[in-house]
Amino acid sequence: MITSGVVKACDDSDIGAQIVAAIRMVVGGRAVALHEPHFGGNEWHYLKDCLDSTFVSSVGPWVNRFEDLLAAYTGARFAVATVNGTAALHIALQLAGVVHHDEVLVPALTFVATSNAIAYCGAVPHFVESEERTLGVDVAALRDYLAGIAERRDGVSVNRFTGRVLRAVVPMHTFGHPADVETLAAVAGEFGIAVVEDAAESLGSTRRGRHTGTFGALGTLSFNGNKTITTGGGGAILTDDADLALRAKHLTTTARVTHRWEYRHDEIGYNYRMPNLNAALGCAQLEQLPVLLAAKRRLHERYAAALASVPDVRLIDEPEGCRSNFWLQTLLLDQSVETERNSVLARTNDVGIMTRPVWVLNHRLPAYAGVPRMPLPVAESLERRIINLPSSAQLALPGAADGS
Repeated sequence: MITSGVVKACDDSDIGAQIVAAIRMVVGGRAVALHEPHFGGNEWHYLKDCLDSTFVSSVGPWVNRFEDLLAAYTGARFAVATVNGTAALHIALQLAGVVHHDEVLVPALTFVATSNAIAYCGAVPHFVESEERTLGVDVAALRDYLAGIAERRDGVSVNRFTGRVLRAVVPMHTFGHPADVETLAAVAGEFGIAVVEDAAESLGSTRRGRHTGTFGALGTLSFNGNKTITTGGGGAILTDDADLALRAKHLTTTARVTHRWEYRHDEIGYNYRMPNLNAALGCAQLEQLPVLLAAKRRLHERYAAALASVPDVRLIDEPEGCRSNFWLQTLLLDQSVETERNSVLARTNDVGIMTRPVWVLNHRLPAYAGVPRMPLPVAESLERRIINLPSSAQLALPGAADGS
């Protein structure tokens, strides 16, 4: 239960104290992590079944079952399970035609794995602007930018300043909030650029009723330990194209040619298939996904109520027409108090409330300091102002303490 008056009792001049008080109204007085997994279903039963079968690696019925469940849940025709989300994105980019020396458009405001997957292909990340409304790619700004740098040569768009092909764009659904991917897909189509969605953070998120990761030719998911559901480590490729799905399985299974006993490989492949043991865990987690999503929505509502009386801050809400999984609850400081971000982070972490800033923008990282980028004033502003709050589903599951 949210009680009134707690925040007002704090020193109005100390934004850190007010934010701590608001969070305590939601999570109580205990120490809280940023995001923890919840194991409240058939995890032990399914894992034991997998262990008893001795099929614990990349062959076994749980992998097939997990892929079928994922496809059914997301509405994709096919899901191909991988060892992690970065591996899924690496293969998806290859399947989209990304090759050495290409450029791939990607938001600077993303986890480094998105850029790393591009680099694994021998391609070059090209950083683009984000918008405050969705935290995703600013499509209008990108279209104007492409009109100035892209020219058609031999049926493809080329960066007129570098001479490299602009092969793909990777929208990322930041903290589970769907980006404006329909408009982006239309702009990408104008320039002949493939769309590969990084939906690593957005399992359970939809845009106008359609699941993230299903708007482009390929999309990818992650099931790391800090995601809404987890397989320990793990990821998946989503596609409606049967040929792409078959090729994804081939490449992620070391490109082995099917044979009863021979080990023959017809191209360079990758040992990227999800183990059966992890898939068993994932099946149990997927069964609980609706309950976990409902809890994370309740948590968002409680935070919104508790923070309503704190000046100069707002909680990021789902974009219009979207349903977010609220993977990480996100506080945005007003520009007038952005210099207080680090003091808020220190104050919250000092009292056992784990908070964190957004990732360092990728163009500031040493590995990507020299790659192309468009002007990034909004992304750079968001970097200075975002704070992620404790977001575990169990903070709002039925029976959880709520600070009342």
